[in-house]
Amino acid sequence: MVETETRTALGAVDIARVMEMIPHRYPMLMIDKVIDMVPDTSATGIKNVTINEPQFAGHFPRHPVMPGVMIVESMAQTAAVLVVYTLGKRAEGKLVYFMTIDSARFRKPVVPGDAMQVHVTKMKSRGPVWKFRAEAKVEGTLVAEAEFAAMIVENE
Repeated sequence: MVETETRTALGAVDIARVMEMIPHRYPMLMIDKVIDMVPDTSATGIKNVTINEPQFAGHFPRHPVMPGVMIVESMAQTAAVLVVYTLGKRAEGKLVYFMTIDSARFRKPVVPGDAMQVHVTKMKSRGPVWKFRAEAKVEGTLVAEAEFAAMIVENE
């Protein structure tokens, strides 16, 4: 019961709110909403993969597969929403830069029609630097995982 008490009453952060929180825009906005957020701890982002996304024109024309780098980017964007939600309004719209990407593993292809769930968990934070562990799943099956660190910075 303690875990339920620490969860927010937030529900889902829809796409409009995601776009207020992080600066990413099409075609680089890699999450559609964020659900199940626990401030300063974890969040789950949803990416609905569709065939009309520009990367599928060339990756690969007769066998569309979501590039691994974009899966990792969806992990980072989910983490960025968690960071902004944790820090509050003062962090909205700030840039977040990758510092490291470690232990990235891609287990199964992600293809158009998949609804990818991206779960991120904060490992630690110190000042503007945050470290996360992330897993991406499709229908409960692990498709990718990684650890990464990022730094939130003032917009230039």
